[in-house]
Amino acid sequence: MGVLGGPAGVWPAAPQARRLKGPDELEIVAFERGHFTSYSACGIPYWVGGDVPDRDQLIARTPEEHRARGIDLRLRTEVTEIDVGRQRVRARDVDSGTESWTSYDKLVIATGARPIRPDMPGAEAPGVHGVQTLDDGQALIDTLTRTRGRRAVVVGAGYIGVEMAEALINRGYEVTVVNRGSEPMSTLDPDMGRLVHEAMEGLGITMVNDAAVTKILTGEDGRVRAVATEAAEYPADVVVLGIGVRPETTLAAQAGLPLGAYGGLVTDLSMRVRGHADIWSGGDCVEVLDLVSGRQRHIALGTHANKHGQIIGTNIGGGYATFPGVVGTAVSKVCDLEIARTGLREKDARRAGLQFTSVTIESTSRAGYYPGTNPMTVKMLAERRTGRLLGVQIVGREGAGKRVDIAAVALTARMTVEQMTALDLGYAPPFSPVWDPVLVAARKAATAVQQRP
Repeated sequence: MGVLGGPAGVWPAAPQARRLKGPDELEIVAFERGHFTSYSACGIPYWVGGDVPDRDQLIARTPEEHRARGIDLRLRTEVTEIDVGRQRVRARDVDSGTESWTSYDKLVIATGARPIRPDMPGAEAPGVHGVQTLDDGQALIDTLTRTRGRRAVVVGAGYIGVEMAEALINRGYEVTVVNRGSEPMSTLDPDMGRLVHEAMEGLGITMVNDAAVTKILTGEDGRVRAVATEAAEYPADVVVLGIGVRPETTLAAQAGLPLGAYGGLVTDLSMRVRGHADIWSGGDCVEVLDLVSGRQRHIALGTHANKHGQIIGTNIGGGYATFPGVVGTAVSKVCDLEIARTGLREKDARRAGLQFTSVTIESTSRAGYYPGTNPMTVKMLAERRTGRLLGVQIVGREGAGKRVDIAAVALTARMTVEQMTALDLGYAPPFSPVWDPVLVAARKAATAVQQRP
């Protein structure tokens, strides 16, 4: 069994397969281009910002622990070719340049996603950082430690951009976020993104929306000095790119493996690459089924990747497991502001050809009279004819974000908003109003659906 890639997500495939197959029945060879394996990439912004003080706290299993479990782990080794016909991979030692071929009976491709790096002048200059791996995080921390100035520009305002803006604020930097979209967090509808925008500015972050970066300017020493758009220049001692990611499927494409519309590998429900009996794939390099719209999507989240790993390991080990799909649940924060979403946005619903109604409500995280209560905004989409829940977005302070899980379960169960109003949720004044904000939104959505002709 060969495994390509080493972050935490799909690594459970190897130990799971070995548990089911038996320790002496399966030889496992794993290739990883970097210095680390089995780590939480999602935790990197919190390490950079100082919430997680030690890098090693992000590492679930060290290379030594994997090797002690009988895995032939080859660090600093980059796979350069997959020979599907002869069932072998060619790998190159990153440090020495030595190349060799390794045969496989079963292959797991877990190459993840790569950060989008703009093709523009200055993008490779010292002081410009993408943040995808622990090595990237360490390089950024080294720059922040050495840099005398305290001005940072974050390019992009998605999850990575927002989380890195918080990390830099926590480090005492003056932060500007340059965003191509009309509002931050394009995974939200613009009206909800506006709430994030206002909160970020309230934290001292300068938001520049509707602005595309055209070049990164450098000084006489070659280091970054500013980020330029068509309208202005923004001084910078450090630049963080948070533009997003694409599936890393270069090797798969060269090997002739099937790719979807988003460039991710196409698999069946068992995570087997379509048309290839002995190749599996999971994590950020695959496309998955959206259970709400019925379409394929690319969603780079560690929760999905970890499940993919368990499923792949079970199937390679002789069992049977499937991954039915996702509803698109995600949660993030910038300082004390919590941001959550699941299901479809308005433009997703339109793209899927769905007729829908949307409602927005204002509520609180606790009973209004209880100390420490915080405001919360909930937006809900429902199918116009059936009342089926289509999506939920939540923005608020402490206690807001994880409420999205109620909606995620309802979406998976294909519940209507009317059915949601009868959910028996936990209540006490320190935790919720009598009517939980999600149920308040469901009541309003149910009324709106009933009033439609």
